[in-house]
Amino acid sequence: MKYIFMFFFPLLLSANLSYLTNQTKEIAILESFDIEASFLYDPIMNQMKNSQRDIYSDQQFFQAMDEAYIFIPAIKNILAKYNIPPEFLFLAMAESSFSTKAYSVKRASGLWQFMPETAKLYGLRIDQYVDERRDLIKSTEAAAKYLSKLYDKFGKWYLAAIAYNCGDGRLSRAIKNANSDELSVLLNPQKQYIPKESRFYIRKVVSLAMIGNDEQFLLNSEYEYLLNRANAYSISTVQVPRGESLKRVSSLIDIPLEELQKLNRHLKHDFAPPYLNSYNIYIPYIKLSAFKQKYFEEKLNKFYRVHIVARGDSLYSIGKKYNVSHMTIKDFNALKGDRLSLNQKLIIPISIKGDNQRISGNFPYSMKKGESIKSLLESTKANI
Repeated sequence: MKYIFMFFFPLLLSANLSYLTNQTKEIAILESFDIEASFLYDPIMNQMKNSQRDIYSDQQFFQAMDEAYIFIPAIKNILAKYNIPPEFLFLAMAESSFSTKAYSVKRASGLWQFMPETAKLYGLRIDQYVDERRDLIKSTEAAAKYLSKLYDKFGKWYLAAIAYNCGDGRLSRAIKNANSDELSVLLNPQKQYIPKESRFYIRKVVSLAMIGNDEQFLLNSEYEYLLNRANAYSISTVQVPRGESLKRVSSLIDIPLEELQKLNRHLKHDFAPPYLNSYNIYIPYIKLSAFKQKYFEEKLNKFYRVHIVARGDSLYSIGKKYNVSHMTIKDFNALKGDRLSLNQKLIIPISIKGDNQRISGNFPYSMKKGESIKSLLESTKANI
């Protein structure tokens, strides 16, 4: 018996130390949300955490982390820039499972699930070319500003997280009705000071943060490499001219188009928006050197068509011919009105998703030596 005890004692001691270490980490996570350590024993939160462990053991958690590894460092850097606890990374996971293309029935979209009105309030552009709620950098900047504002208003990070879910007006009324901003009071299921969704939401964010920081959970899975890989990868922001094609960039820097598209979900089409002289896109950091060495601005006729206005042409008929919105043609050519001139040259972006393959591969116009997008646009304006 003595020898059996001597054999198992180190194992028991190791397990106990592991438990204490993990408990210390969990208390630290609660403190980062300004939540008291006693919340560690909240039965609903623990039930949710255990349930999520079972769910995420079935790869959901790891698939989300695996998809997001390349931009997690960028998110952490932005949160740190605004002095937001790094655990708020898991608010994005609760919102979207780290999917930039996530879309809800309530019209919320992107990594941080912004509603259109809130997105525009924080400077995110939404139009026929881009939806910057899906821009992983700009949306995270917007979310950080919003969370900072909520923290300044309520003074506690768990309140900022709850307000992010149910709105600051709804939370203000709840605090007034409860005559308290204590979490245990606000979570009272009988009083229902805050919506049921929000009562579960804060618990979900906290429990995800605990799972994501549980080294033993990760080490016991086939995904222990996630502990270190997220620190080794990141993205770079590069500037491209208006109308630049992702397909062309992917070819130049030798990266699969699907991978480049995943980093640039905010682009609704294959090209950068036409109404700005330049636009930021994202590439893996490891491809930055290749971009600097190989990227050059190509003449427009390499990947767009040039249409010469004929008698009877209108923006609508031209758009119908090329299966492109007449407003897109208008934007690409910086037209202030709908009036066209005979022999006027129009840039036609044929790379929009659609039935463009049925259009003849021959260009109706050959760009002359020295002509460029800039000269064509100047010609277009001169003919108006």
